Amino acid sequence: MARPVANFANFRFVMNRGPDSLKRLMRFRARPFCFTAPAPISTPMRRPFGPNYAYVVVGVTFVALLISAALRAAPSVLILPLEANFGWDRTLVSATAGLGLILYGLIGPFAAALMQGFGIRRTLLGGLTLMAAATLGSLGMSEPWHYLLSWGVISGVGTGAVAPVLGATVVNRWFASRQGLMMGILTASTSTGALIFLPLMAWLAENGAWRPVAMLVGLLAAAMIPLVALLMPERPESIGLTRLGETADNLQPQRIAPNPFIALTALRDAVRAPMFWLLFGTFFVCGLTTNGLIGTHLIAYCGDRGIAPVQAAGLLSLMGLFDLIGTTASGWLTDRYDPKKLLVIYYGFRGLSLVALPFIDFNATSLLLFALIYGLDWVATVPPTAKLANMAFGETKVPILFGWILVGHQLGAATAALGAGLVHSELGSYTWAFLISGLFGVLAAAVMAISVRPRVALQAG
Repeated sequence: MARPVANFANFRFVMNRGPDSLKRLMRFRARPFCFTAPAPISTPMRRPFGPNYAYVVVGVTFVALLISAALRAAPSVLILPLEANFGWDRTLVSATAGLGLILYGLIGPFAAALMQGFGIRRTLLGGLTLMAAATLGSLGMSEPWHYLLSWGVISGVGTGAVAPVLGATVVNRWFASRQGLMMGILTASTSTGALIFLPLMAWLAENGAWRPVAMLVGLLAAAMIPLVALLMPERPESIGLTRLGETADNLQPQRIAPNPFIALTALRDAVRAPMFWLLFGTFFVCGLTTNGLIGTHLIAYCGDRGIAPVQAAGLLSLMGLFDLIGTTASGWLTDRYDPKKLLVIYYGFRGLSLVALPFIDFNATSLLLFALIYGLDWVATVPPTAKLANMAFGETKVPILFGWILVGHQLGAATAALGAGLVHSELGSYTWAFLISGLFGVLAAAVMAISVRPRVALQAG
């Protein structure tokens, strides 16, 4: 910083040199003599948690995804209370859940583009704010369109910004190695949300009360906002770090200019690649066989079979526990084995377990076996699918393209959420819904088995 120098001896010296010297002095616009202080010695930026701060970012992301998963799982608990309190038809409630799932997927690519250009933290804060506003605002609803707007539209947009595209963006930005394992951990937050919150939400709604469920999810989303603001740096270099495990051979992918419409450009280029349609189609089946069917209708299905909602929620939580193990293990396996072969196994076992479900006796042993087989690969498909997308399209584009692949997942989920409700309304049973979904799982395994493994793309995208 410049500091004035009051040196009258120098001033008299200039005046004694004559008019020319005075003119030169006046060119300084009558400012006093100044000198520039030496610049301070630069110091490295403070590292709040040391060189492994990437794990802190993963932890914050995990909790945010966990709360988003709790919001998306809440409609399965709300079906029966909303029917009892408002007399709304199950098809209407299922359609709202389906709309939320569709928006959850459709927002993903644009959220990924915003994360690339405008920042992860800003996008995440916006999503959490919408989640809190939707759920807390629904406390005063009395008409079907209130439920459609809050739990369908606003929460769908909010959770779309706090979705697996967030995990893919965080992993690619903060990790150069162990990407499969980190993606597995973040994906497991979906099942962990069910593991932690579903029994609590079912207990809150046990006597037909739905408002405590909405209040719980809304307060959790609101409480997450200051944590993200304080603990989520935008990039490793903003706190003086590099990506964990980064070397000269796997440098940070190039940045994308701030432009949310780049999501459309990425889609235009991707639709020409057969690998995009393979991943999109199989992820459609993934959504069809997971949160669209089991996540939305299992508690109601268990009610039809004489199992209380709290016990049914406990079954979902048990699946969540197994999926927490299975999905984390899937990420570890994805770093070491062919992701295409892993997907064949996952879809095959999932499809067969759904086909068998309507024909088993609902006793403790059979339900435990189903929870084990189905739970271990509930969302274990995500790490190998993300790895195949990385191999086909490169790390720069993959967060956006993974968002479009996730659209397929959510379209499948919405199809199952609405379709299973229609099947139940028309036939009085969920049997055909489980059979059709299970057969689609087997079909996805067969298609993936005969597909061609993608070549590794250039990291520049």
